[in-house]
Amino acid sequence: MASSGAGAGLSLLSAATWGGSDFAGGWGARRSSTLLVTASGQIVSLVALLCICLTLRLAVPRTSYLVYAAIGGFEGAIALAIFYRALAMGAMGLTAALTGLLTALIPVVFDLFSTGWPGALTSFGLLVGLAAIWLISQSQSNGGSATPARALLLGACAGTGFGAQLILFKLAAAGGVLWALTSGKVAGSVAILLTVAVFPPQRPWRGFWLAGIISGSLDTIGNLFYMQASQMGRLGVAAVICSMYPAGTILLAGIILRERPTTRQLAGMGLALAAVALLSA
Repeated sequence: MASSGAGAGLSLLSAATWGGSDFAGGWGARRSSTLLVTASGQIVSLVALLCICLTLRLAVPRTSYLVYAAIGGFEGAIALAIFYRALAMGAMGLTAALTGLLTALIPVVFDLFSTGWPGALTSFGLLVGLAAIWLISQSQSNGGSATPARALLLGACAGTGFGAQLILFKLAAAGGVLWALTSGKVAGSVAILLTVAVFPPQRPWRGFWLAGIISGSLDTIGNLFYMQASQMGRLGVAAVICSMYPAGTILLAGIILRERPTTRQLAGMGLALAAVALLSA
């Protein structure tokens, strides 16, 4: 039970730092290209992780663990680019909600097949958590405008990619968290740089470093918390709690930018607290 509570706590810390990362990235995207913000964050985080691993002289894990992390980092970065593209195509609410739900649901399904069905209390907590993620991801009403089918398809692809990344990062963390993070950042940096080369940003190539460093650092810390949490309990529990990260973004937007959350988002936050309590038991 202590391990379950500690894992839920680390997952909650991951959600908080990921929410801060998204807020910093969104703040930077108002001044520069989102891709440039993401690329700078990936590269700076990679350099920092390499310095830490080499300074501490950490033993390099087996190749299989590094490959898991590299695949997760690469496809996760591509999923991020796809997600941004989906959001740019139309109404964001349904697309973001679908992406967030699949991000949590894919690891939950994987966990059920690999570990078996959890107890009744955990099962109920997972259902409450998935409902919370759906509500939290809902944005302001789009005024009745329809979400393009292609945006939903891309959002589903992004959510599947994010969910697969959570699975791969759990597998990679078994060989050592810091080297797994480093391997993932190497592949993620390559993926983002390739995306920038193929789709050059139209916005000015300046003013993105600060937001990139803050966003990338928080994202890396969130990954660290998630990987540790995934080793302490069920993957599904860690994935569902971590996927509540939009709540952190919404709260920061409300505090700093005075953007009021919707009624659905507030209800989702309430459900999220209930889900964390259930999953910590």
